[in-house]
Amino acid sequence: MTPPDAPLLEVASISISFGGLRAVREFSLALGRGSLSGLIGPNGAGKTTVFNLLTGVYQPDAGTIRLAGRSLPGLRPHEIAHAGLARTFQNIRLFPDLSVLDNVRIACHLRARHTLAGALLRSPLHLLEERGMLRRARELLGIFGLDDRRDEYARNLPYGDQRRLEIARAMATEPKVILLDEPAAGMNPQETRELAGLVRRIRTDFSLTVLLIEHDMGFVMDLCESITVLDYGQVIAHGPPAAIQRDPKVIEAYLGAPAAVEGGVPA
Repeated sequence: MTPPDAPLLEVASISISFGGLRAVREFSLALGRGSLSGLIGPNGAGKTTVFNLLTGVYQPDAGTIRLAGRSLPGLRPHEIAHAGLARTFQNIRLFPDLSVLDNVRIACHLRARHTLAGALLRSPLHLLEERGMLRRARELLGIFGLDDRRDEYARNLPYGDQRRLEIARAMATEPKVILLDEPAAGMNPQETRELAGLVRRIRTDFSLTVLLIEHDMGFVMDLCESITVLDYGQVIAHGPPAAIQRDPKVIEAYLGAPAAVEGGVPA
């Protein structure tokens, strides 16, 4: 049994190479229950590759990944989602020709217990679960401010609303840990502020552990309690936002300047 104070997500020395390129080298991270953390680094540092390793898109060449004590390498992405690790994507991947409601409701089926036969025969369990999934989807759309647009096609939503819908869909899988890949990308300042409040709310209300990638340094520094910095696939710093902003290695990675430069990472 996993001790209650053990990390919920524990990543130890994972690495992966593509041909002769080492994309991620001995990456380690431990996320406690209810933590809100950031993963940052210059373009091409390996951040999304780390997310792909955590969610089973890629299998690590070495290292271990454990969620609530369960080993994840070797599992397929849907099995990892069922274990409690959900994600969003840098490039939005909604079902564009399904309604907003159906985009969320389809994700609720990950936790369904009825069988295909039960669905075809419309068994009592199937009908009960379908009603529950509809309630769950409507609840999430209400939290994300999208319930009034539930019958619209997802492709017709404004960009910021599509971003929020993708997070709502990930939440419908009832994750323990959610990975957000550039959730504020393309948002205006007002939308970004609203998103920060929303992330804080879902972390608290759903007892979630959150790890996000983001290039908006103001968003990351204001929102995250701890930050890990990647450069060329390696961790070069880890700590609270104030320390990360002053770290010479981080400053050099972002500004291409000597490590002795004064100031910090631009927020």
